[in-house]
Amino acid sequence: MDRVTVLRPSGKAGLAARSGERRAIVIGSGFGGLAAAIRLAARGWRVTVLERMDSPGGRANAFQQDGFTFDAGPTVITCPHLLEELWALGGQRMADHVELRPVAPLYRMRFPDGSTFDYHTDREAMRQSVRRLSPRDEAGFLALCARVERMYEAGIGPLMSTPVPDVLSLAPFTPALVRDEAFRSMFGLVSKHIRDERLQQALSFHPLLIGGSPFATASAVYTSIQFVERRWGAFFPVGGTGALVRGLVELLESLGGEVRYGSEVTEIALEGRKATGVRLGDGTGLAADVVVSNADAAWTYRYLVPGHVRKHWTDERINRARYSMSAFLWYFGTRRQYPEVAHHTLLFGKDFRGMFSGLEGPGQPSADPLLYLHRPTATDAALAPSGHDAFYVLAPVPHLGTGAEWKQRAEAFRRELEARLSRTVLPGLGSELMTSRMATPEYFRDELRSFKGAAFSFAPTLWQTTFLRAQARSEDVDCLYMVGAGTHPGAGLPAVLCSAKIVDTVIPPT
Repeated sequence: MDRVTVLRPSGKAGLAARSGERRAIVIGSGFGGLAAAIRLAARGWRVTVLERMDSPGGRANAFQQDGFTFDAGPTVITCPHLLEELWALGGQRMADHVELRPVAPLYRMRFPDGSTFDYHTDREAMRQSVRRLSPRDEAGFLALCARVERMYEAGIGPLMSTPVPDVLSLAPFTPALVRDEAFRSMFGLVSKHIRDERLQQALSFHPLLIGGSPFATASAVYTSIQFVERRWGAFFPVGGTGALVRGLVELLESLGGEVRYGSEVTEIALEGRKATGVRLGDGTGLAADVVVSNADAAWTYRYLVPGHVRKHWTDERINRARYSMSAFLWYFGTRRQYPEVAHHTLLFGKDFRGMFSGLEGPGQPSADPLLYLHRPTATDAALAPSGHDAFYVLAPVPHLGTGAEWKQRAEAFRRELEARLSRTVLPGLGSELMTSRMATPEYFRDELRSFKGAAFSFAPTLWQTTFLRAQARSEDVDCLYMVGAGTHPGAGLPAVLCSAKIVDTVIPPT
């Protein structure tokens, strides 16, 4: 039940470094770190990625257990053009290395009354789903689509790959965002157009994917996720998200870069206020002309940068920031298949609003949370032994700063999830289990080094976005750059890849 194998690239040798190359160190091999490393390597930098774990990917790492392959984190690939850009920088085609398969429907949603809703990236298919669930809301849905498209084209799209170091940088985009009420809550904007309660939930759950609430914290700008899905589609890589990560590592190596595993950075070395390299846990010092941190932004500033140089990201500022929810993940494999279960299933609870409000409470998870069930074998059967299925289920839970403690209650919570899945979409689950593994908020804190165990770093609030979020060019340290979920533009794969594009624009030429 617990034979685990990590998945990592074969370790092809990179090209020899050329004389005079400038050196860059990237802390962390998540999507943001790998994307930044590839962009720098393509520009002629000699790049070393330092990864504390024994496999790449960070939150997107993968593992094998008892013949099943599991992606530990993200499973929805949108904006594939952002990935294709990386291979193009290396003179290659992503399609020659990674196969992406479209997922339709993107989500199958199940509500407490037993009704279901298929959420599609195709606009016409989505329109038909809306018509079947709530015919009176078809016109409102189309009006919402038009508003979201205007919002994206006028402001959100350009902001995604633009540095926003101060309020003046936001000024050109503000009038359009105000006109389309981008600063309302996401649920407020959706409910202005949609009357059916189930459809309101189906069209406003997206902040959950980046650690926010559609009611209080996440503004209507996050409705842009729907537009991104419609424009570029949603996909799943053959071999799992881990195969995509391994492809990026191999691309980096082909450009002369390298990834060193089991290398934990414990300090960013400074000369005055300038980053000059890093120090590892074993005492080794590595010099660099620039340091790029793909580690959690709050963790980087709190634990890797000495306090005396932090005038902006002080301990006080870090401690008073609002952090995203965490997650409880249960990975499991079954001896039978469940062909009627879609690739992605959302099981809504009875109290949608209450679930989100409880995530910032005293550390107690909702008794009936929205669950995200991932069945990758619906798209790639090779991720499980023949005739079997692989799954994981994610339940949003409070981060550890709210007083949560999971060591004693993890198994009881897992059994609650098992019982709920058995009652709804996976009948007889308990007797069909072949392998099982859990990840609690402590995993995010202790293994992924996420501050307070927050799964998505800073919460995506209006007051922690654009110039109020961590920036690509460090506000405190010269030659230190930040990439990943805690930086502008935020969490989620497209945003993280865009943060790497921004870093590429602010690091001076070699």
